[in-house]
Parts: sequence; structure tokens; C-alpha cells
Amino acid sequence: MILKKLYSFSNGRQIWRIIPTEDNKLIIEERDTEHREVFFSCLDIFTGKKIFSDLQLEEKFWVGIEAVYKNIILFHGFAKPDMPGHKGITAFDVEERKIIWKNSEHTFLFIYDDKIYCYSSLFEGRNYYSLNYKTGEMISELGNNSADINQIREKVINQGSFEDYIFPEIYNPGLQWSEKVSGILDSVKQEKVIAGRIEYAVCEDILFFNFHEVQNNSRLKNIFMAIELNSGKTVFEEILNEETQAFVPDSFFFKQNLLFLLQEKVRLVVYNLKS
Repeated sequence: MILKKLYSFSNGRQIWRIIPTEDNKLIIEERDTEHREVFFSCLDIFTGKKIFSDLQLEEKFWVGIEAVYKNIILFHGFAKPDMPGHKGITAFDVEERKIIWKNSEHTFLFIYDDKIYCYSSLFEGRNYYSLNYKTGEMISELGNNSADINQIREKVINQGSFEDYIFPEIYNPGLQWSEKVSGILDSVKQEKVIAGRIEYAVCEDILFFNFHEVQNNSRLKNIFMAIELNSGKTVFEEILNEETQAFVPDSFFFKQNLLFLLQEKVRLVVYNLKS
């Protein structure tokens, strides 16, 4: 197995979300918490070529991504600043690189069969609606029956495809089925002073894992390693965070044959896995 670096992405801002799309694009959300601004970029997932970069909406900070569907990014606002409740839908066409419609009244729930399901809040309960995902036009008013909406949501969950993804798991020595995985990770725990949990994933007979090693100054160094299960040979090692005071979870994942690594919270590095 060979890990070949394809590209890296960084603007010096904290990378908040990394969203691969169905048509091999990569949406990246960055946040500048000091200046309270959020930026969005889109890359070709295999080459890193920028499709657009540093996109900002009219609202500079209180905005986020609900979903990406058929080359349309669906953004949400917030009902109130500093509060988690979402409100409003803004649709941005990736190919045309422009906002194609807005809806300030409703809150996004999910997408199913080319329809956006959303709701408006009542004093008690909700009213539900479906919208055309391309135009934002209302298709139907669905009333306030949450049971019907939940049945459709179940279909969305059941058809959700994560077959191309591998996400890390938390290592629990008492629950491991693989002696090779346990042997390698237990050996690393004996050699190094590790704080917190180890996150690991197995891909192509290689164990990939991420851990925090305690330094002499009591700070933590976040380290990512890849070790062949059969030979025990280390094939890759990278420092993800040179010095941190807190644990940094979710620092890597796989999609198809691509490895996504997040370094120092501000740099994304993408590798290709070749047999």
C-alpha cells in the first residue's frame, strides 16, 4: 500500500466541515471566530482544483450548511444569534456559482425524491411543507402530522449510502474482535504515554489510527499512524497537532480510495491509497 499526497487546502482559518458530494466535489466550511466570519469553498475531490473559494453570504457568520444535493448547497440561518435553532433556506447552485432562491420562513428537515421537506413553527407544534429543490416553490402543504413526516424521514435514513466511507471507531480493548488490531494498539499504548481515546480504522489490511501523546510540558501531541496488520511495519506517520491542550476528535476519514487528514484544525491534506 502506497499513500500518495494529492493536494492540501488551507487559508489559515479553522476548518469546520468537510463535505464530499455525490458528483466528486468537496465542500469546505471555514470559520474565523475572531472576526466572526464564515467562508465556503468547493474543490474537485481528486485534484483539489478550486471550483469556487471564499464564498460568503449576506449574513457573514450566522449561517451554515444543511445539505448538498445535486450540485445545490442548501444553507441555513439561525432563528436567533448564539442559539442553535435553524431558520431559513438559501439555495446556491455550484455550477452557476450563484444563489438561485431563498426562503426565510421555513426550516429545513431533509430531502427525499427531489423534494425539500421543511416546517414552520407554531405556538404548539409545526406545520410541514414540501418544496421544489430547484426553485424553492411550494409543492404541497402537509399539515401538522409529525408521524407522516417521520415515515418519510425513515426512508431517507434507510436509503442513505455510506458504502464508500470508512469512519474511525473508538478503540475499546475489551470489545475488539481483531487480535492484530489489539496487538498493535496495545503495543503503542505501552510505548507511549497516551491521554484519552485512540480512534482507528482498517482499510486495505492497514491499521490507521490517531492518538494524543502527553509531552513533557503536559501538553498533547496529536499523532496519526498507519501500520500494516500482517507485518507490523509502519508505513505512514504524521503529526496532526504539534501542541494542543484539548483532544481533537474526527481528524481523519476515508471515501473510496481517498484519505482525508485534518492538521492543526486549519489544513486539509488528501492522500490517494494505492495497492
